[in-house]
Amino acid sequence: MIINLSENHSLLSNWVSELRDVEVQNDRMRFRRNLERIGEVIAYEISKTLPFEIVETQTPLGISNSKKLSEQPVLATILRAGLALHQGLLSYFDKGDNAFISAYRKHHKDGSFEIEIEYISTPDLDNRIVIVSDPMLATGASLVKTIQYLKNEGNPKEIHIAAAIACVDGLEYVTREVPEATIWCGDIDEEITAKGYIVPGLGDAATWLMVVKRKTDSKSYPISLSNLPGLLFL
Repeated sequence: MIINLSENHSLLSNWVSELRDVEVQNDRMRFRRNLERIGEVIAYEISKTLPFEIVETQTPLGISNSKKLSEQPVLATILRAGLALHQGLLSYFDKGDNAFISAYRKHHKDGSFEIEIEYISTPDLDNRIVIVSDPMLATGASLVKTIQYLKNEGNPKEIHIAAAIACVDGLEYVTREVPEATIWCGDIDEEITAKGYIVPGLGDAATWLMVVKRKTDSKSYPISLSNLPGLLFL
């Protein structure tokens, strides 16, 4: 199932628009916060589908029959671009467990690439609800490989995918390879380039989050995480 949260206008649409805006992207704090906000909205929407139970809550004046989640999800994200979206999910599922996966595109001279997984840290996933966050669902290759690796760590009973922007080709690939997953998107674009970038998209999310490019050359230099207080939950 694919859910496009921009089909009906809301504040989320405004935040997606700012993510795309080249003038706003230079404000790294605002870019990161908008991804967090999108994660919070997606967390709220996912929470409506999760199992609840009725509990008795003691108030100063009596007993209230309240609804609460009967179990907490595992929040998994793909390093490094997924950190801000993950933080938004974690703000709402603040009692959830966490899983982290390091995945990257290994490029070849002919222009093709493959997904490499270097690191995975996760709790037991057997019979758990798992939410995987990745801001850009482009080809879908990294998400599919990530989920395959997560399944090696256990058998989740539900899989949700959270993405700020997705493209049609990637969605088709993910739904074909992981048909049981529910995909929550901030918006959906039609095009993808030969190099696997979404058009119009927003460029490289990881670059806007935590990489500086020197004007004298084309190399990227990572910013130390100690300079990013908003990411210290790691």
